Amino acid sequence: MPPHPYLVGLVGQGVGPSLTPALHMAEGRAHGLDYVYRTIDLNAVGLTADRIGEVLTWARALGFDALNVTHPCKRLVIPHLDVLDEDAAALGAVNTVVFERRAGAERPGNGPDHRTVGYNTDAPGFRRGFAEGLPGAATSNVVLLGAGGAGAAVGHALLELGTEHLTIVDLDVERATILAGELAGRHRDAHVDASAFDKLSILLPHSDGVVHCTPTGMADHPGMPFDAALLHPRLWVADIVYRPLNTALLTAARAAGCRTLDGGYMAVHQATTAFELITDITPDADRMSRHFRSLAG
Repeated sequence: MPPHPYLVGLVGQGVGPSLTPALHMAEGRAHGLDYVYRTIDLNAVGLTADRIGEVLTWARALGFDALNVTHPCKRLVIPHLDVLDEDAAALGAVNTVVFERRAGAERPGNGPDHRTVGYNTDAPGFRRGFAEGLPGAATSNVVLLGAGGAGAAVGHALLELGTEHLTIVDLDVERATILAGELAGRHRDAHVDASAFDKLSILLPHSDGVVHCTPTGMADHPGMPFDAALLHPRLWVADIVYRPLNTALLTAARAAGCRTLDGGYMAVHQATTAFELITDITPDADRMSRHFRSLAG
């Protein structure tokens, strides 16, 4: 019997330039799979984000096995799912939807043989990337820059990695305060608080590390999120931006003697986690990392 052919999509706004399709399809070929991955750009097809439920219905009816979900649909998709995994439930955000079906069930379809399951691979992606790229790094006292969706996932991951004191810094201090309260409610053994960017000069000298989760440093948003003079050799620096991989922040951090973690680690392990959820096959993370870096470069 030939292997199951996979049809997977990425849905969101402005997803055309994504590296994810090429990354997934190359790994699929390496495993001898017929694996097709397509983008579904809501802007290109003239759909608003609040129609994500219809997109799921169409995708399932058209025989898709799974969808990756990105901005601005990660929260909007939740009411349209049957089940959430632990990370997705904790974060209130989904970035991978798998259309499950029991053995022998025909496709496409609905009902008990066809559950729609939501996962969040952002948090495990960061956890696995951190363990690979910064082994042994101290995590007791960490500063997190950015209280958006990515910051929420990374904050959750850091607390699971053992961070005892997490300070969330955002231009919108109220947003940082809300996220701090949410994370503190889920991780009661840790101390989570919020602060403003002008307090970094007080926070960073006493921190083990800092994780940057804002768009600053991306190709369309060049620059540094804070003054490079605040960097010191006892501080590790992680950036989730991966285009470019060598952001201004990481370049300055290396010059200051800091250990660094680029955004490629999280991006690759998001993809490896999703690939395994979709196929039940453990991908070759090293191979995917090499491919990703060749694409990102």
